[in-house]
Amino acid sequence: MIMRFLVLGAGSCQLNLIKYLIKNNHVVIVTDYNKDSIGKKYADYSEMISTFDLEGIVSIAKKHKVDTIITAGTDQPVYYASKACEILGLTNYIYSDLALLVTDKRKMKDIFKLNNIPTVKYKFIRLDENINNLDDDFFPGVIKPLDSQGQRGVLYIEDKRDLINKIQIPFQFTEQSEILLEKYYDNDEITLSGWVVDGETKTLSISDRVTYNNFPHIGICISHNYPSKHYEKHHEEIIAISEKIVKVFNIKKGPIYFQMLIGKDGIMVNEIACRIGGAFEDVYIAHASKVDMCDLLIRDSLGLEQKQKINSNSISKNKKISVQLFFANQGKISFLSSFSELVENNLVLEGRFNFNVGDTIKKTENATQRVGHFIVEADTNELLYEKVDEVFKRIKILDKKGNNLVIPYKDHF
Repeated sequence: MIMRFLVLGAGSCQLNLIKYLIKNNHVVIVTDYNKDSIGKKYADYSEMISTFDLEGIVSIAKKHKVDTIITAGTDQPVYYASKACEILGLTNYIYSDLALLVTDKRKMKDIFKLNNIPTVKYKFIRLDENINNLDDDFFPGVIKPLDSQGQRGVLYIEDKRDLINKIQIPFQFTEQSEILLEKYYDNDEITLSGWVVDGETKTLSISDRVTYNNFPHIGICISHNYPSKHYEKHHEEIIAISEKIVKVFNIKKGPIYFQMLIGKDGIMVNEIACRIGGAFEDVYIAHASKVDMCDLLIRDSLGLEQKQKINSNSISKNKKISVQLFFANQGKISFLSSFSELVENNLVLEGRFNFNVGDTIKKTENATQRVGHFIVEADTNELLYEKVDEVFKRIKILDKKGNNLVIPYKDHF
């Protein structure tokens, strides 16, 4: 049956979902405030409404008589999709009350604390906070907006004086009256991607979320590596914590994406989301475990019975996959190489640049400056990183002087 879908966002993280819907002969309407978003080239209709504009989303949905509203790879639009569906009487996999809990860090953190879900020490602070009265144990610390994403406004704070100088920055990325202050926790970060079926957690991936710091900006993700190097030692605890989260938040169905920190004091939950992850999980998980996340999302969003049978743990230890989320030095682009030959030669599963010739690349502060991605697969970690190195040798973003602006992942460390 042909259905009509409104997809919130038309960037690279939504592209696979958009293409999947088109391939299955559905009608796709996308909305994105960026007129050049790549997904608009594939959709049947496109609009210029922000994915945060609830009234605009409802208006577009009415205009195009859609059957449901969905998104992938992005946090905040999950809430707006669910709320718009409720206003219009459309089905969705998530209620807006739950969507708010997993997109607002204040509500999320308080539920963690109330239910003994391990998380780092935290406090909500105002712009006019009396910083000198704060507990010294918060420093060094991290400040972040309560409702932003992509590391926007996330800063490392050395001490109280540093906080006084930087406290205004996260408020530029939120309309809320408070931001989050957390004690800094030295860690390796991992993510669990899964699906909830009738309240039961199905684990699809546990991966290393590899980040680097461009102080004071921290936690900028440059790759996801599957399966995690911590899988053997910690997977039972990671899955147990995830199952507890699903129960506490009363998640009945749909995608889950949980970020956790592994350090000297054990596993801490950083934040959670009810969405497909933004590191192309819908692409690499299909290769790793043969689970089609786009089909799962469509069926849950329309209230249809699921056809796929998912194991409680679908992780394959025999497959090694790296999703490289790469950045570049500042400059104006005069030439971009092609990923087509790399795909044909089986060096990458897929790859894409986020910028075009003529665009200017700015200084890296958060994920919005990411210039592209590629996914490689191999039987061993040694072969995997040989492939990664070879791809970085071949991809090119040149400025007018012929300088290659691409930053290989090794150069971040």
